[in-house]
Amino acid sequence: MTAGKSGPVQPKPGPAKSGPAKPDPAKPDPASVETWLFDLDNTLYPAACNLFDQIDRRMGLFIEARLGLPPGEARSLQKTFFREHGTTLRGLMDRHAVPPADYLDFVHDIDLSVVAASPGLDAALARLPGRKAIYTNASADHAHRVLDRLEVAHHFVGIFDIADAAYLPKPDPRGYHAAIAALELDPERTVFFEDSARNLVPAHALGMTTVWVRHEAEFSARDAEHATIHHTTNDLVAWLEGVLTGPDDVPAP
Repeated sequence: MTAGKSGPVQPKPGPAKSGPAKPDPAKPDPASVETWLFDLDNTLYPAACNLFDQIDRRMGLFIEARLGLPPGEARSLQKTFFREHGTTLRGLMDRHAVPPADYLDFVHDIDLSVVAASPGLDAALARLPGRKAIYTNASADHAHRVLDRLEVAHHFVGIFDIADAAYLPKPDPRGYHAAIAALELDPERTVFFEDSARNLVPAHALGMTTVWVRHEAEFSARDAEHATIHHTTNDLVAWLEGVLTGPDDVPAP
């Protein structure tokens, strides 16, 4: 796990889909939250900038080159690995003994200029009490570069990346337990933000408050019917601003 610049870790819109528990429409009281835990890609920056599309294309190119497959077969295998192993990387490791560093260095060699600085996110994080941390299926190096582009790196006390999780990707529960230990989280005082609904299932089971940062990609909504989602938004900054100004999940009269 890497510490942020501030130092080491300290002791389409619509209604949210939910599991058996009925979602609470009231947003959490910021004073009751100890840690705000964020996924990285398509969560901290808008999915519409299509940064992850670059990563997705390079995943396919890596498979083509490493396994000698034509583009169509490589694409199909990439998606099979994602569905069955949680990430393309895990599938390549399990099925083809691919060294993770080779893959991560290749797929994250992308043009980050599409990610713009976010003064709104910077201001919201500055006003938000409590610690902020990252839990990502990507590498810490990629996370640092994205945070630098957003100009918000100084807000985060730690980054828990795929290597810290022993390359067990979300939604594998073992990674969540490792993140809780490494980041010293109290799950019941942690709010977890994710763009992939299925990655909220273990977080809720462990007692975290879950926020689905929804977007149009098919994988964002996969398994949403099985996730207990407390809150949903397609605009992270607006949601955080709403927390800071009072509960607004319920429309004002």
